Amino acid sequence: KIGIIGGTGLDDPDILEGRTEKYVDTPYGKPSDALILGKIKNVDCVLLARHGRHHTIMPSNINYRANIWALKEENCSHVLVTTACGSLREEIQPGDLVIIDQFIDRTTKRHCTLYDGQHSTLPGVCHIPMAEPFCTKTREVLMETAKKLGLQCHSKGTVITIEGPRFSSRAESLMFRSWGADVINMTTVPEVILAKEAGMSYASIAMVTDYDCWKEHEEAVSVDKVLKTLKGNANKATSILLNAIPQIGSMDWTGTLHTLKVSIHMSLISTGD
Repeated sequence: KIGIIGGTGLDDPDILEGRTEKYVDTPYGKPSDALILGKIKNVDCVLLARHGRHHTIMPSNINYRANIWALKEENCSHVLVTTACGSLREEIQPGDLVIIDQFIDRTTKRHCTLYDGQHSTLPGVCHIPMAEPFCTKTREVLMETAKKLGLQCHSKGTVITIEGPRFSSRAESLMFRSWGADVINMTTVPEVILAKEAGMSYASIAMVTDYDCWKEHEEAVSVDKVLKTLKGNANKATSILLNAIPQIGSMDWTGTLHTLKVSIHMSLISTGD
């Protein structure tokens, strides 16, 4: 079963057949919106709008833990997400897609673990390894699909996640470039971390909307510009999901999911007897 977290511009429930809505609660509070259950070519899917269906929740206020927990409770083995982002590299152009493989965390006020000592369901402290944050096997499927569809898609990239909701200053944008970041957004962290703690295979399609503000002679990022580029990008990301999900559904994931499970087990320090 595949969880889909739709970012800005991609939370359209019409991609699912036989839809039903389900409002749930979790030990961490309520998710961003109702879970929309349905199928994509006979593969069970659960769609969730990250910012709420009317885009009412700003990045810092998204209940990432509730969102991931809700998908886990629905028995999702995978989480495929979309995210709007700015480019920090000349060659990654607005309209391109990036299947990100690394992140740098510049957030400051988010819950980054399910194991916080407050919830009896998950006792102990979890030091989850994060060398490979995204699922390599799932990323490969997304890349191959993008290639088959003839889309301009970069096979890897480092995303820097900032707190937001403001965009970067030029000094920050230039600094992030010098750190080796390729794209910038406001939502990958802590979502990718929590998915790994929950033992789910997580991959992200980053949709490039602008050049942030580092690029001279280029109009600096604005909401208007972002939304314009997103319309075209959302169609590309949707076509990847519609084609990749049946393929993911037909593959054997036993080994991948077992490795994730073992990783969690090895990461736990429990004070219990």
